[in-house]
Amino acid sequence: MTQARNQPSAPVPPDALSGLAANPAAAVPALIAAVVSGSAVAVQSRINGELAQRVGSGFTAALISFGVGLVIIAVLVLVLPRSRRGVRRIVVALRAPESTDGPRLRPWQCLGGACGAFLVLSQGITVAAIGVSVFTVAVVGGQVASGLLVDRLGIGPGGARPVTALRLAGSVVAVLAVLVAVSDKLGDPRTLGLAVLPAMAGIGIAWQQAVNGRVSVAAGSAMPATLVNFAVGTVLLSVAFAISVLVVGPPEALPTEPWLYVGGAVGVLFIALGAVVVRRIGVLLLGLGSIAGQLIGAVLLDVFVPSAGSELAVSTLVGSGLTLVAVVLALLPGRRRA
Repeated sequence: MTQARNQPSAPVPPDALSGLAANPAAAVPALIAAVVSGSAVAVQSRINGELAQRVGSGFTAALISFGVGLVIIAVLVLVLPRSRRGVRRIVVALRAPESTDGPRLRPWQCLGGACGAFLVLSQGITVAAIGVSVFTVAVVGGQVASGLLVDRLGIGPGGARPVTALRLAGSVVAVLAVLVAVSDKLGDPRTLGLAVLPAMAGIGIAWQQAVNGRVSVAAGSAMPATLVNFAVGTVLLSVAFAISVLVVGPPEALPTEPWLYVGGAVGVLFIALGAVVVRRIGVLLLGLGSIAGQLIGAVLLDVFVPSAGSELAVSTLVGSGLTLVAVVLALLPGRRRA
């Protein structure tokens, strides 16, 4: 088995995991951080969706968002000695032999930024058409189902986590919430087709949070892991942007409003919080907590500052409520199923 070799030097002790199951209140601070990061994603979705609509290109908006985030995190890493040491630790962990007792990373564990890039790209392509709420709920199904599997396989820094009946029920309810949220759009193939993109992005988010958590543990800090995430995503989006320019031509002139360019800063907050919190509560609970924040933020945005062409339906509100129920179910202690 390669998993034992793949474990970071400071995995979550088994007694800590069992203590969390017996005392859900111990997870509250980490869950609050997850909710905050999720609400930030809702804001980022609206910003990137609006930017994409202004420039006429989701690829351009995604590249700008990731590029801004990369600049911010690079400056922070340069001025913080601990973060600079963390970057060196990542290099050492990547070069470490399998027999090492210290942290060891495989190259694929540094590719979480690819999933983040796809999420930001899907924001630019779909949010203006389907709204933040439907976008967010569509992310849920993929994120929750994937988070359950990622936790079970032990891909995250805390190792394998058991699948309890309540956590499984929470995942099922979350997927049901997606179906309810888009039920009023079943007769619109275009909208349903657009909802597939954020659902696919949601599948990648759980894996991204897991591998970013491993990089964070190896680095001894979330900042270097966030730098790796944005560097990988920016490279991939640069290639995608170049291809889009060759195929459909250059984007329109960039808007002058400063707020349209802060999506990258919001992304830094989301990635950094996720890298810290995932080791405390696991991929599934991190995902569900962030989902709760996304839904609350998304509904508020669609109520008070709706985007053109989007409409907040009753089914979307019901779907959002069901997702919050899923969060509670997944947090409650329960008997192991596997």
